[in-house]
Amino acid sequence: MVQIRDEVAGDVVAREHLLDACFGEARRLKTSERLREGRLPAEGLALIAEQEGLVVGTCRLWHVEADHRRPALLLGPLAVDPAIQGLGLGSILTRAALRRADILGHGAVLLMGDAPYYARFGFSAGLAEGLFMPGPFERERFLGLELRPGTLSGARGILRAAGAWDQATPTPIVPEALVETGAASRRRVA
Repeated sequence: MVQIRDEVAGDVVAREHLLDACFGEARRLKTSERLREGRLPAEGLALIAEQEGLVVGTCRLWHVEADHRRPALLLGPLAVDPAIQGLGLGSILTRAALRRADILGHGAVLLMGDAPYYARFGFSAGLAEGLFMPGPFERERFLGLELRPGTLSGARGILRAAGAWDQATPTPIVPEALVETGAASRRRVA
């Protein structure tokens, strides 16, 4: 039997192994990863599917905003152990996450994903048409869902990360030469 529960710190290693098994190392290069990098998932919206003590699924939602602080959530990644894919666990995780987001009062969810798969939950490309990811992305895979009608109506702009910083994530050390180059560049622009 599969149990859907909140993610805990002890799940991190198993979750990361699952994500690597499902998406490979290239997952870290995706534009949506830039919106999650160094941040904590939205409170109460990091779910784990557990079966016989093993992590077999994960779904997390993250705070993002666009259009002068218009808040939304970014869903992803959603992953299910390849050995049990096709049995509906991805749908169960997605529905559980969306239900929680709704209960917690969030108005909209965005994601990068397979449009035919996510249409069953109410996602559509039309709801995200005025929004952009902060890097390369496939327009037809950028989808939105309104949990509160009108939340995405007229939304425009590039998504930016929002939400709490993960204090456990180390701050990258930037070589001094890059800092100086960046400062010089900013001075030229100003």
